[in-house]
Amino acid sequence: MGNGTSIGRVRGLGSAHEGAHHWLVQRFTAIGNIVLALFLALSLALLPNYSFATVTGWASQTLPATALALLIVSVFWHARLGLQVLVEDYVHDAGTKFGTLALLNLATIGGGAFGLVSIARLALGGAA
Repeated sequence: MGNGTSIGRVRGLGSAHEGAHHWLVQRFTAIGNIVLALFLALSLALLPNYSFATVTGWASQTLPATALALLIVSVFWHARLGLQVLVEDYVHDAGTKFGTLALLNLATIGGGAFGLVSIARLALGGAA
């Protein structure tokens, strides 16, 4: 590897490419969140009224239900990525870091699943 130089001591200790991928995924989910939120806000603003029947009728259509589901997945994925970086940077004890990341994964998967099930219930007409 090396003959005692600084680069020789660190070469082969791990990839430096994951950070760029993580950063890009955060930016892509942020852009997706903005696009989907704008679409949904505009779509909701164009509704004739905001009664329960009108909003559930709107949410049960294919395009809004798909956009809502994509927004839920994107928001929870984006939140998980950002909070993972925060935990990895500022939690130094290995056991605490592992536990915090496990709770973070549980919370984001649980929240996302709850949101997707709620959208499915609205889309399939079972929320009345």
